Amino acid sequence: MGKTLVTGGAGLVGSHVVRALLERGDDVRVTVRERTRTENLEGLDVERVTCDLLDARRVRRAMRDVDRLFHVAGSTRLRAPARDLFRDNVDVTRVVLGEALRAGVERVVHTSSMAAVGPAPRGSTADETQVFRAGRHGLPYVNAQHEAEAEALRHCAAGLPVVIVNPGHVLGRGDVNRSSTEVVRRFLRRELPAYVDGALCVVSPQDVARGHLLAEERGTVGERYILGGRNFTLDRLFADLGRLSGVEPPAVKLPLPAAIALARGLEAVPGRPAITEVEVKVAAQWWAFRSTKAKRELGWSTGHHEEPLTQAIAWYRERDRDGLAAPGARQPLALRAAGLGLRTAGAAFRRVVPG
Repeated sequence: MGKTLVTGGAGLVGSHVVRALLERGDDVRVTVRERTRTENLEGLDVERVTCDLLDARRVRRAMRDVDRLFHVAGSTRLRAPARDLFRDNVDVTRVVLGEALRAGVERVVHTSSMAAVGPAPRGSTADETQVFRAGRHGLPYVNAQHEAEAEALRHCAAGLPVVIVNPGHVLGRGDVNRSSTEVVRRFLRRELPAYVDGALCVVSPQDVARGHLLAEERGTVGERYILGGRNFTLDRLFADLGRLSGVEPPAVKLPLPAAIALARGLEAVPGRPAITEVEVKVAAQWWAFRSTKAKRELGWSTGHHEEPLTQAIAWYRERDRDGLAAPGARQPLALRAAGLGLRTAGAAFRRVVPG
């Protein structure tokens, strides 16, 4: 058996994929960059290769003797400029899968995202058959993920045996780059003064890693598999985070136009804004999905729906003790008063204008 190559193996999802592969008995090689934080790889018996994934010659060397490729590398930074998101997701995928095709890699799992499927109609759930219509929202991260997946399918059509997985929103331990778990960190620091109406499909990195291996073992070439756990409304997600952490949830739920106006105002002030317009627009979508296909065809399953939340809370409690609110901490009085006022006004409006 040849080597198994994992790109992005030091990150949240990638490091859990690496651990699952080692447990399976694979001979694992991991690509890292000069500036990669590698603490997730400490103590693991893996070969590390320093490699800029945009450099085809370096990627070609990393592909030597590789039978299996798990292409996990990519950017999830909502605040990044569109050009950076397309470079880190689309351009990197083009180079990596192009070299995998050249090297004759026998099996590839491409890590996509629920974003590439697009949000579901409000109040419902989406699956792999949904037609992508999210381009109209103008969200660079969503469009980059969709185009990266299209790039993977183009290489599949050229003869590369690619299986695609679309994880939900990953919460858990090991997010050294503060990517998808940043929402939990900001919650614990009480840096989310308000939120909007939306939904989010949450899954643990351990479940996602198992889904990767099952996709490699049992997945159909050219197919994609959603790996999602519990679908939370943001109301329920923040309520559960509050119950599990002891920190009071955000008190203010804003209508989308008001939230966008607030974000624009914050972005106009010098310094790092608490929230951006893009983040508001992403949060306001209905990211709710069904994983029926992965369960049926791959035999995939998930753990308890609270595990991703408790893992992420514990991860930040251990690492950022001084910056987090203590259990029992409440939101500032002004925000609690504003939240009560908005809820009262909303209830009164519904009585006057039912439905």
